[in-house]
Amino acid sequence: MEQTLSYVLVTPYTIAKSRTGGVLARLISRAELELVGSQMIAADETLTKEFANHLRLQNPNNAVTLLADYVEQNLGPSGGRKHRALLLLFRGENPCGKLAAICGHMHPEHQDVDDVTGETIRDTYADLISDPEDPNKVTYFEPAVITPRNQEWADKDLALFSRHLKGKENIIRNIQYTDPTKIEQTLVIIKPDNWQYASSKPGTIIDMFSRTGLRIIGIKVHRFSLAEALDFYGPVEQALREKLAPLFGKKAREVLEKDFNIQLSEDVEKGLTESFGVSYAKDQFDQIIEFMSGTRTGKCPPDEISHPGVVKCMILFYEGENAVKKIRDVLGPTDPLKAPGGTVRREFGSNVMVNTAHASDSAESVEREKAIIKYNENTLASIIDAYLGVRK
Repeated sequence: MEQTLSYVLVTPYTIAKSRTGGVLARLISRAELELVGSQMIAADETLTKEFANHLRLQNPNNAVTLLADYVEQNLGPSGGRKHRALLLLFRGENPCGKLAAICGHMHPEHQDVDDVTGETIRDTYADLISDPEDPNKVTYFEPAVITPRNQEWADKDLALFSRHLKGKENIIRNIQYTDPTKIEQTLVIIKPDNWQYASSKPGTIIDMFSRTGLRIIGIKVHRFSLAEALDFYGPVEQALREKLAPLFGKKAREVLEKDFNIQLSEDVEKGLTESFGVSYAKDQFDQIIEFMSGTRTGKCPPDEISHPGVVKCMILFYEGENAVKKIRDVLGPTDPLKAPGGTVRREFGSNVMVNTAHASDSAESVEREKAIIKYNENTLASIIDAYLGVRK
């Protein structure tokens, strides 16, 4: 069966209420689709109006009209401020049908509360409240997510989104802080081990970070090239050499003395440190690079070193007071075995290398890391364009 693209648009209200992780967890774990792109968007009046018109043309019934009216009133700017919404792009067989089933239908809130199952995203996060005396009169409506019902309109909507996203920044700054000097940004990477199979882990990790009260101002699906991974983790190589080389030089001496029943000198241990110890540290660094990019150092053709890697991660940008410390407190120490209960690494990390997520450790690191991963670039529009080009 043909593989096509479809989308889920997470509404500004859902984003503001920090429900992003819960929505993402359900979509990834249940859709049997690949998440290929994500981008925080701030719809302007033009996009809002065109998208609402698309919805009205799809099926001019009461439910669609209600959704179109919602888009016009809530997706675009209000009071001079644009709002954050999240566009998620999925690929696979029948993505429209699968996503629609997970997102669910809307039901009037006056139905018996025991009939609400919470099975779909809208069962859990959406609201449709009608006047008890006039069921046709809606008093409150929040759909939580928006997704197309068929492929024809998915393609049309995607073309619209692609046109809007071209030239737009990947970071959404839409709020004025009382004291901007107290505001920090930080960067989080949900590492490749969370994407090896369909799992709720990425969404659950985002949910755990939401306890900080920080705002997500940018998000992207990213595949580290070998060059990016080497640059990003470059400072780690020297740290590993300084920490591990002496440790394993000493261990090598102890093993040799035991196995050969011989006393070795300090000079021999120094030689083992500079040879075996350094080699061991270098191998550990190479494993980190391979883990993050999918390619081992020295095994990538020179002309492919800057190509996107074969494993993916998700990069999120958070903003707020004391952002760096708040995120790292929830993340936990590098070694999951030493992390306190309730931290991300304690819950999901396996070892020092496969420790589920990364977070910047200082304001200086934030700026360095943002530059390496090209924080203001996002491949979502180009993925859509490539797909639509083949569909023509």
